Amino acid sequence: MTRVYGHFGELLQGRIGSFGPVALVTLPCPTLYAEAGLTQSSAFGLYQSQKALAPAALRHLLQDLALPVRGKFFLRLSMPLGGGAGASTAALLALGMAAGAQQGVALEAAVLAAEGASDPLLHARPERVLWASRLGVVLEDLPPLPRFEVLGGFLGPGQRTDPLDHHFPDISDLLAAWPGPDLATMANLVSQSARRTLALRGPANDPTEDLARRHGALGFCIAHTGAARGLIFAPRTVPQAAAADLRAAGFSRITQFGCGGL
Repeated sequence: MTRVYGHFGELLQGRIGSFGPVALVTLPCPTLYAEAGLTQSSAFGLYQSQKALAPAALRHLLQDLALPVRGKFFLRLSMPLGGGAGASTAALLALGMAAGAQQGVALEAAVLAAEGASDPLLHARPERVLWASRLGVVLEDLPPLPRFEVLGGFLGPGQRTDPLDHHFPDISDLLAAWPGPDLATMANLVSQSARRTLALRGPANDPTEDLARRHGALGFCIAHTGAARGLIFAPRTVPQAAAADLRAAGFSRITQFGCGGL
């Protein structure tokens, strides 16, 4: 089986300048993943725990990679569809590697061609690149992040990424200050990115910032397209009662994980 880890929304996402590309700094998540396997067969089939992909999308991916279009493929996801966790990108990457593709530019290009947008899930430290999601390229290498923990879940309906959607706020000022001298500054920049997207795109009355304030979090993060929402804490400071409070507010699939550090 081949496993590709997803992400939990983004630390930052928006336009680089009013008319620049849509770019993001991803929040990698070790509790969310796509797992794929292949059983040799002369026939072709795709069996999925959730209907993440049409079989035709896998056919096109294999053809673009010059791989045989045959075999019984199996796909299992630990994240919801449309949650902003990179489910479709992770699924295509895992299936491509299960079929024999090597990690690298060719595989990333084939996934971009299939999706029209992608996430930097195969990079060793994906949170350290500024990624142009509609172009599939690294715009800039970024500094290491301080260590932090995220407690979050998924709130509301899923929303698939539309590669033609460029309706995001300008975050060039946030990137100029990124990530700042300490975790509190970084969390504030992340929160500003989330607020701008919620103000521009909705939904209205999102409870995540209020939950962050109630539990003493340093900030909050969102999937800028999708349902993932999280609270940002210094390591080992997540309050014991916070998970139950998120669940009471309607969050599902509660998860806690760490990120950052050298």
